[in-house]
Amino acid sequence: MIDDIKKDAQTRMQKSVEALRHDLTKVRTGRASTALVDHLKVNYYGSDMPLTQVASVTVADARSLVITPWEKQMVQPVEKAILASDLGLNPTTAGTVIRINLPALTEERRKELSKLVHGEGENAKVAIRNIRRDALQQVKDLLKEKEISEDDDRRAADDIQKLTDQGIKDVDEVVKAKEQELMAV
Repeated sequence: MIDDIKKDAQTRMQKSVEALRHDLTKVRTGRASTALVDHLKVNYYGSDMPLTQVASVTVADARSLVITPWEKQMVQPVEKAILASDLGLNPTTAGTVIRINLPALTEERRKELSKLVHGEGENAKVAIRNIRRDALQQVKDLLKEKEISEDDDRRAADDIQKLTDQGIKDVDEVVKAKEQELMAV
């Protein structure tokens, strides 16, 4: 019973760290990455479709992406989706190929993005602490119903705290790695 609670807490904490990793792929560094435009939605015959389902996205070089829509009439909607996004990128269209050049980040912009990364890291830590609180509450409920002893309660609390510490350490490592990537010129 306690093992199930601990396994559930560990799984949820790992998912929080993975969600942070995924969210941080959208943060633009000085390097081109297809993950930058993965979340964009394009109007495709009246319904919003992910960009990757209406076009191929490739990295041309370190500072540019090439987007090739599958259908010629999709060039305009794809271009519109990029301009409407919060990425602040200007697409250049040549026939059916859309190029996105990523300008080098200024020092000020790097610092802004670094703050954003830290904020995302803090949100992940809060999520992990909430998972800890839930797991500890489940253990306390078992103790209240006299299904476990006080010793089991203490051991479980220690184990859950160790899982929490590991989860927060993982978040710190992810944030630190992204920050180093951002600050690399």
